[in-house]
Amino acid sequence: MQFYLKYQKEILRGVGVFLLVVGFIVNFWAMPKKVSSNEIAAANLARMEASVAGATQKVKAKPATAHISKALKATRERQIKYLTTFAMVIGVLFLGYSFIKKEES
Repeated sequence: MQFYLKYQKEILRGVGVFLLVVGFIVNFWAMPKKVSSNEIAAANLARMEASVAGATQKVKAKPATAHISKALKATRERQIKYLTTFAMVIGVLFLGYSFIKKEES
C-alpha cells in the first residue's frame, strides 16, 4: 500500500495512457476494412457459379440462419465500439485525475 501511495501519480498516468492507447488501437483495428467494387463483383460471380453448380444436385433445404449471424456480427461490432469507447474514457479520467494536485495532510 505504501508503494501505491508513494507512486500514485505515476501509476495513474501509466494506467491512463495504457487504456487510452489500447482503446485507440482496438477501435481502429476492429473497424471493418473497405472492399473495392472488383472484390464485390468477384464474390458475386463466385456465388452465382456455386449456385449454378449446386442447382443440378438435389439437396434437402436447411432453415435460413443468415439473419441470426448478421445480428450477432452487428451486436459484436457494437459491443466492441462501446468497450473501446469506455476504455478510452476511463484512460482519460485516470490521466486527468493524476494531474490534479492533492492537498497534503
